[in-house]
Amino acid sequence: MAQAGRRPGQTETREEILDAARRKFAEQGYDGATVRGIAAEAGVNAALLHHFFGTKQRLFAASMNLPVDPGELVPRILEGPEEEIGERLVRAFLGLWQAPDGRAPFLAMIRSATTNEQVATMMRQFLERAVLARVAEARGVPKVRVAGIAAQMIGFALLRYVIGLPPLVNASEEEIVAMLAPVAQYYLTPGAEKVRLPMHHQGGLARHQSETTG
Repeated sequence: MAQAGRRPGQTETREEILDAARRKFAEQGYDGATVRGIAAEAGVNAALLHHFFGTKQRLFAASMNLPVDPGELVPRILEGPEEEIGERLVRAFLGLWQAPDGRAPFLAMIRSATTNEQVATMMRQFLERAVLARVAEARGVPKVRVAGIAAQMIGFALLRYVIGLPPLVNASEEEIVAMLAPVAQYYLTPGAEKVRLPMHHQGGLARHQSETTG
């Protein structure tokens, strides 16, 4: 008897599992879809899903054609000097978008999420479980702070890679890191209300407040 995952046609079986996963995630969202349910939809044993993908997170990333499971980046971002976590986060984010096989899937994901409520729900639940909750717990900060960083990063990606705003398109990686890392560091620092942002960021906030209240 052939072992699970080693039977003839395993490439086709893998694609059938991915197709079933896409249907289930679309119908039930990331939280509602289960490994057993996806396996049943594909007509295979749940052990085969674990053989091919290992975890539900990896299965989701593969079904969305993401080049990497964002959840797997979290340990790499958290490891290292505490005072450099903001920089590690921004560099990891840029690395995803600048990879030859990375930008297209992320662009497709963002565009789909802005026009399709089912896709938006899937991504929202996935980011909540795989990224936001894990980072917030590890850093000892409220999830709203991590969500704020995610909003900043995704907003930057929209303006640079989708809309093509020239100042951001033409900025070097070092300029982007210098601009975004201090704010990310601020929000990932426990007790950040006692930590002052760099002066150029404070000036920007002050100007914004003056423009909106004046």
